[in-house]
Amino acid sequence: MQLFYTPFLTKEDSQYAFSKEESRHISKVLRKKEGDEVFSTDGKGTLYTLVINSSHNTKSTAYVANAALQNKIPYRLHMAVAPTKMNDRYEWFLEKATEIGVTEITPIICEHSERKIIKPERFERILQSAMKQSLQCYLPVLNPAISYPEFIRNTATFNGQKYIAHCEDSDKKGLATTYQKAKDSLIIIGPEGDFSIKEIELALSANFTAITLGTNRLRTETAAIAAVHSISFLNQDN
Repeated sequence: MQLFYTPFLTKEDSQYAFSKEESRHISKVLRKKEGDEVFSTDGKGTLYTLVINSSHNTKSTAYVANAALQNKIPYRLHMAVAPTKMNDRYEWFLEKATEIGVTEITPIICEHSERKIIKPERFERILQSAMKQSLQCYLPVLNPAISYPEFIRNTATFNGQKYIAHCEDSDKKGLATTYQKAKDSLIIIGPEGDFSIKEIELALSANFTAITLGTNRLRTETAAIAAVHSISFLNQDN
């Protein structure tokens, strides 16, 4: 199954014209002909069945045969992760988190952050590609980068479970022992060099629970993926 991303397609539309790049992929790579089906999503949960009525390497068109709303994952997970010094590591996190299951991502700029500028357009393309590759119909929300103190202040209205994963020797709980299945959750992961003591105290004062993701010291992107996978695993039906 090949999934296209069509953010402007709606259930009211009867026809769709593919871009030049998509048209070339349909005619030259997929070798689709008139009457063949392809599938697309708007990233908001709708899966469209499109039937090709014109296949050309510069302009392919299709009519909408069906539009069906797909089920969401049974939980909401917001990952707030500091950008890594090497940009490709953060991009790897974005890709894998989308494949596993995440609903919202916020880059947070911390005291020890070495990278303070991100490229949201590139990040969005990575999320879209990962959504299509993993055949999902919900695109994770990518928020603008924000300073750590401002982000913590903004979580005052968050009604779910809030966690901070850090490396300091202090009282921390295992994620599996404190997480409540199917509830909204927010997990923050710091940069290389970890959160500062001041940042940890700020989170704890804002009702975050300190957690551990295992006995090994993990890189930022590894810790983030470990957290995403843990939440996915804990929500699986036994």
